[in-house]
Amino acid sequence: MSTHRSSPLALTVLALLHYKPLHPYGLQRLIKEWGKDLVVNVSQRASLYRTIDRLQEAGLVGIRETERDQAYPERTVYEITDAGREVAREWLIDMLAVPRQEFPQFPAALSHLLMLTPDEIPAILEERLRATTEKLDGLEATLGGEAAAGLARVGLLEIEYLRAVTEAEARWLCAVIEDLRSGRLSWSPEDLSAGEVAPPTPAY
Repeated sequence: MSTHRSSPLALTVLALLHYKPLHPYGLQRLIKEWGKDLVVNVSQRASLYRTIDRLQEAGLVGIRETERDQAYPERTVYEITDAGREVAREWLIDMLAVPRQEFPQFPAALSHLLMLTPDEIPAILEERLRATTEKLDGLEATLGGEAAAGLARVGLLEIEYLRAVTEAEARWLCAVIEDLRSGRLSWSPEDLSAGEVAPPTPAY
């Protein structure tokens, strides 16, 4: 297994350089055109440049040429190395096969719901539900749109996954909101002082 540190963005850079050499602007544009910005954060171009620098230092990408055009600043074109191809394959297999303990914001916030009262939470979760529903509608539109019509299914699997996860979250939110409004899910300061709502330690 490679000792190089992997990341979703680093894997994406190597994967796109499999297709052809590209300069950073071309990489960022292709990530957005292909919808990879739904699963990889490229909102800050600086993070893309840092990732490319790290890959170059590790010998996974190299400089192909420097483009010079009067209409644009000089652009360095990068290409993947043989080592980069091997490492990209290792990273891909590892990311597909091995679940990671990730730490997104929402579960962290859920773990501290006891700071709020049961009456406060439904309106807050309904706000999230609206945003989640809008996201789900957007994913559905992407899968059913003209841009996806000519693509093989393998090119849309990350969108399918995001749709499934978003749909599951929306269903869960609806159920929790209903339980809160009906009183099936509730707690009191007395419960907290008695320690009755402390979660069990998961057995991984």
